[in-house]
Amino acid sequence: MSSGNQVLVGKVQTVLGPLAKEDIGITLSHEHCLIDITCTARQPTDEKERQRASETLSFKNVGYARYHPLEIRDNLLMLDEELAISELRQFKEVGGQTLVDMTNDDLKRNPRALVRISKATGLNILMGSGYYEGAAQDAGKMEKRTEEDIATEIVADIRKGAHGTEIRAGVIGEIGCSWPLKELERKSLRAAGMAQRETGAPLVVHPGRNEKAPEELVNILKEVGADLGHTVICHIDRTVFEAENRYRLAEAGCFLAYDIWGTEGHYPRALSITDILNDTQRIAAINDLTAKGYGRQILISHDICWKCRYTTFGGHGYTHILSNAVPLMKDRGVSESDIGNLLVRNPSRFFAFGNVGQ
Repeated sequence: MSSGNQVLVGKVQTVLGPLAKEDIGITLSHEHCLIDITCTARQPTDEKERQRASETLSFKNVGYARYHPLEIRDNLLMLDEELAISELRQFKEVGGQTLVDMTNDDLKRNPRALVRISKATGLNILMGSGYYEGAAQDAGKMEKRTEEDIATEIVADIRKGAHGTEIRAGVIGEIGCSWPLKELERKSLRAAGMAQRETGAPLVVHPGRNEKAPEELVNILKEVGADLGHTVICHIDRTVFEAENRYRLAEAGCFLAYDIWGTEGHYPRALSITDILNDTQRIAAINDLTAKGYGRQILISHDICWKCRYTTFGGHGYTHILSNAVPLMKDRGVSESDIGNLLVRNPSRFFAFGNVGQ
């Protein structure tokens, strides 16, 4: 094990440097401060749709955007640094301390901006590394590279810094996968698992939208010797609806992320499925997992990647879990201890670097 990794064992790595895991505090485990996710934009098919797609998000069209988020291109661009700071400060003001930014290079990661946002808001920010879904990838570039090339790049992000800076990634992810899984996504996922094995970093995997997808990805990670106990499968609340499938993921050692809190009752048809849990159903699923003994393997967040979810546009913002969901949890019988696991202790353990050994 390198001396660089030894320094990180038991710590989380923020864009401002390592932090003792005990100091992580209340954490949102999957968010985006700045992001360009126009790779998911729906292609207009008629003149009316083309006109709407080019509109700037405003209160005139935000209602439409909530149900059709992929059809207004501006809704998929969260690149205004000052607006991001204003929105993120609200999380700090209600007691938030740490945020994990899952924006990777395919989604226009900006390390220097994350440093500025961290300093301006007082939040600890962890930066992601790796590659997103095939639709966002530079296929020509990815085809030319080996798994080892990609893994080496991720390791350098973590140990040296991203984009020629000394700003280091603190998490591998979110690693984007589709259904059915594309070959370049398989390459990216395997490389991410290899980099995790080398660094002891936490690994965050975005599964395709199919009940069977997470198990397929877990099996691929097993092939490269990834640490499943240091791996989280994202978006359980829009992917895994059968309880037995959730139990199998947890039994394999994985963390499960319910990370789309505040998205209620509808999921864009353009994303191929329309099923998604609402917040009360999320709580019921988490209570069930906790009763089965898996309560220490759950992470929660909002995954804000659409501008319409900002409070500036009438959305719930980054405060929703603390301001709205936690009181609802208490009403539904979730104990203070279990809430503490979800908000503090589980992320503290998960995002701390592990000892990779030899």
